[in-house]
Amino acid sequence: MNDMRIGVYPGTFDPITSGHTDIVKRALRVVDHLVIGVAVNTGKSPLFNVDERVDMVMKELKPICGDRISVRNFDNLLMHFVEEVQASIIIRGLRALSYFEYEFQMTGMNARLNNNVETVFLMASENHQFIASKLVKEIAALGGDISSFVSPEISASLIKRIKSKNS
Repeated sequence: MNDMRIGVYPGTFDPITSGHTDIVKRALRVVDHLVIGVAVNTGKSPLFNVDERVDMVMKELKPICGDRISVRNFDNLLMHFVEEVQASIIIRGLRALSYFEYEFQMTGMNARLNNNVETVFLMASENHQFIASKLVKEIAALGGDISSFVSPEISASLIKRIKSKNS
């Protein structure tokens, strides 16, 4: 019998930020293995395609977390993805109270789809509460310093993509 506790941390990760990395590190205190699910998410218009985002997440997290994580994309219902990877926990990061209502509804719906899967909310650490990928992209597009929000590699990729998009 496999007693490994597997969790899924879903997101768009466009791009991955230090806030995401913080949630992953802390989630590994709760689960034995964490599958980072990079959502295709047709409702959003990501700056990076899904393969680029998977690659960025992998490069950011593998050196820190090693074999305790895997990174995969998914374009189906989150609960189907969770079942596919045989996870029993969904990890969600919360930055502000305003996110709670949406997450509360999603947790209820997910429980109706599969009541054997638990959702665990991790509050963003104090120094990461305001970091959002959308804001990081806006700051970068306007020439601001994003070095405290993303790694140097992500910063370089983001600035390069914004410049190529604007030219």
